[in-house]
Amino acid sequence: MSLKSLIVYAYQVKPYQVAGPDWLDQERFDVVAKYPAGASKADAPRMLQSLLENRFKLKVHKSTEEQPVIGLVAGKGGPKLKPSAEKPAPIDDTAPLKPGERKVDGPGGKPMIIRMDVASGAVIVDMGEEGRMSYKLDRAAVPPVMHIEFSMVTMAGFASMLTQLLTQIGGGAGRQIVDMTQIQGNYEASLELSVEDMIAMVKSAGVDLTAGAPANGAAAGEGGPPMASEPRGGGLSLGEAVRSMGLKLESRKAPVEQLVVDHVERKPVEN
Repeated sequence: MSLKSLIVYAYQVKPYQVAGPDWLDQERFDVVAKYPAGASKADAPRMLQSLLENRFKLKVHKSTEEQPVIGLVAGKGGPKLKPSAEKPAPIDDTAPLKPGERKVDGPGGKPMIIRMDVASGAVIVDMGEEGRMSYKLDRAAVPPVMHIEFSMVTMAGFASMLTQLLTQIGGGAGRQIVDMTQIQGNYEASLELSVEDMIAMVKSAGVDLTAGAPANGAAAGEGGPPMASEPRGGGLSLGEAVRSMGLKLESRKAPVEQLVVDHVERKPVEN
């Protein structure tokens, strides 16, 4: 694993929150360890912190600073969203997980439950009161496309889910997507996105906000990009799909809590 990935797990933060030297993402390390008697899985992050502090002489501090983000904002013509007839239920922290489920922290630090639907091959993400998302990669399509269904989703949840998806595709690269729409309520959406576009976006740690933009200010469906409900071959770019919902992605700045690496040794101390 990269040292950045180990730091992410040890300090329970997101990859975009770690600020440190570039080599944290490049060099790989093997970690072999045993739980001491009486320890539980919940103790693992703190024990890994101790390991990194001892072996790599890692020193960090937390700070909140304005950082580049991708802002989700309302488009010029207003949102084109389908309201949901249902409201999502909060995640019950006391309920036991079902077979195949795992609980992780979402981009905002809130818990979410992920499971794989073996029958369909889709990954289902439950973000509690922020809604649900399922996504499935269609490898048979040329080029490959990602089918995504959003259910009962809030705009904050929509932004969080896109951040989570892009973080997974990019191996931790990319920026955080932040809801700046001020739109309330729960909505449904169905998107078919170009995998090539998503990979290119996260590799550049940004987003192409102009790709597929309608000429002369034409609205989606009027000479502009197709609507998300009418995907073309190869899928839409993320910018096109978001515009089809009457929304936009813009480069913005927002306060982001960061874990700043003050010191770290490139060569770990031996056992």
